[in-house]
Amino acid sequence: MSDMMIATVVFRLHAPWVHSLKEKRMVVRSILSKLQNKFHLSVAEIDEQDTHQIIVIGAAAIVPNNAAADSLMNEISAFVEENTEAEIIDETREIR
Repeated sequence: MSDMMIATVVFRLHAPWVHSLKEKRMVVRSILSKLQNKFHLSVAEIDEQDTHQIIVIGAAAIVPNNAAADSLMNEISAFVEENTEAEIIDETREIR
């Protein structure tokens, strides 16, 4: 059996136009479903759930090697940037 790796990426986004948790949930739900549909990842809002304008999303995928992990995380990052009006203020990647 070949070794598998887990690629994780965490995005911290700023959405200055969001003024309620209800608005935030709509933005979060939209980006989570787009990521799941496009990449078939495990994704979730993982922090700052009670902060209106900060969104923290984590994504994880099983990959066969480092090259596949890097490629996938680059695609995910570009996709998030293109598919939300929120600004990416931090991105953390990890391969295990």
